[in-house]
Amino acid sequence: MTHAIAPAPPPVAPALPRLRLGKMCVAIQGKTPAELMDRAEAAWKDFKFLELRLDSVAKPANALPYVKQFLAEHKDVTVIATCRRKAHGGMFDGPLAAELEILTKAAQCGCQIVDLEVESAEEAKSGQVAKLRAAGAALLVSFHDFTRTKGLEQAAERIEAFKPDFVKVVSTAKSLADNLAVLRLIEDRSVSSHVVGIAMGEEGLVSRILGPRAGAAFTFASWAEGAETAPGQVTAETLRDLYRLEHLDPATRIFGVAGNPIGHSLSPLLQNAAFRRENLNAILLPLKAKSVQDLLTLAAELPLAGCAVTMPLKTEVLPHLANTDPLTAKIGACNTLRMGADGKLYGFNTDVAGIVRPLERRLKLKGARVAVLGAGGAARAAVFGLVEQGAEVLVVNRTHEHAVTLARQAKAKSLKHELLGKQRFDVMINATPCGMAGFKQAMPIAENELNAGLVFDMVYNPLETPLLKLAKSRGIPVVTGLEMFVQQGARQFEIWTGKPAPESEMLKVVEHELRKRAELTPKEPAASNGRGKKA
Repeated sequence: MTHAIAPAPPPVAPALPRLRLGKMCVAIQGKTPAELMDRAEAAWKDFKFLELRLDSVAKPANALPYVKQFLAEHKDVTVIATCRRKAHGGMFDGPLAAELEILTKAAQCGCQIVDLEVESAEEAKSGQVAKLRAAGAALLVSFHDFTRTKGLEQAAERIEAFKPDFVKVVSTAKSLADNLAVLRLIEDRSVSSHVVGIAMGEEGLVSRILGPRAGAAFTFASWAEGAETAPGQVTAETLRDLYRLEHLDPATRIFGVAGNPIGHSLSPLLQNAAFRRENLNAILLPLKAKSVQDLLTLAAELPLAGCAVTMPLKTEVLPHLANTDPLTAKIGACNTLRMGADGKLYGFNTDVAGIVRPLERRLKLKGARVAVLGAGGAARAAVFGLVEQGAEVLVVNRTHEHAVTLARQAKAKSLKHELLGKQRFDVMINATPCGMAGFKQAMPIAENELNAGLVFDMVYNPLETPLLKLAKSRGIPVVTGLEMFVQQGARQFEIWTGKPAPESEMLKVVEHELRKRAELTPKEPAASNGRGKKA
């Protein structure tokens, strides 16, 4: 009689010393021991898991008495001590022996984890590593590639040869798809190792936020804006409040807003506030997409539940969609993607809703006489959307040929700019970047050409543009670009969730952020940040 041999159980991650680890470790550096510890003290009030970059201090050994005192006073904090050498991407210019001595003493001072780069571990003699481990701290062995994302498995195997308590593999993302390699590494190794995986750079933000969701022991954040210890690092407050790191789990639906540049997009704030208000297990991330194919790869393999897209992706994505709504096909631009149950992408254009909804609340659009200033992408959505509602639309552009082309395509009318002041309109819409923060031209028209019963400015930064100020000074009602931005986002929320959008909450958080940014902006005109694309 033969007996089946039971398969060997999968390897299990080694037991750790009793450590209090959150999903996020706040990295702190300082030029002096006092500065390092002052920052640690400030961070400790909100975050109990810290990394002290001892290599940021000119003489790291001088910081150790401060570290010992800090840990004695704060028994509830967990600290990683790092003293990375310059040859391996750090700031410490001492030899291996000095690095090992500093880390050993850091452990003896009470640091619960020490970070040793894999190159130093390979260079050291076995007795030196054993002495470091004997100091009582958990050992984290790390690998950093500051140029690319490649060979992650080989890097992990190099690290695991030392049987550390934590395996940390860090690469540099050059594309959104690089996040997928990091997340796969985490998923594959999180059963057998306490693994940390991150792709640095703006493109790697996905890995920083979703790493713990994929099984990483934790991720890293900076303690404040401008105090990053690695490219692409975001603040602990941002990870906690905007991306709700502690609440992400395998069931969390992932959405994105894709473009390049994308760092200043308000869509994450807008949509994540809405998800939070409606108690939805969902998150929206900014995605720096250099190509439509890069976005499509991430969308399919992550997968994304939906995505907002900016130009030029609004047009480039069209051939890759299973279907679009009729208006999107007419406009020839899609700003909203939804992943269907069949795994295919479906396209919508909510820019139209952002224009039509605010106007519908103020007047009857059928038969209304509307002047649209501009003939670019924003104007295109306005013209097609308003013609669809039965409005009489006149396209006005400084290059009249462009106005004629758009008007012909949308079955609207065109009007030469020099005739604008001789006409009267129910609504005048600015669909140009004139008046945007950092844009040289403040007004799309001359003052004597403002001859409408309602003025709508699509620019939302600043909140009150020169055109809106002029309209208000004449007692003309206005529609702000902020209202448009919120309405197009509200429509996206509805497409993605099937629920009514919490518009008042969305408006409140974006208005607050824009006012905050205005207070921080120098009085001198700033450089344009990419024409303030609405995304």
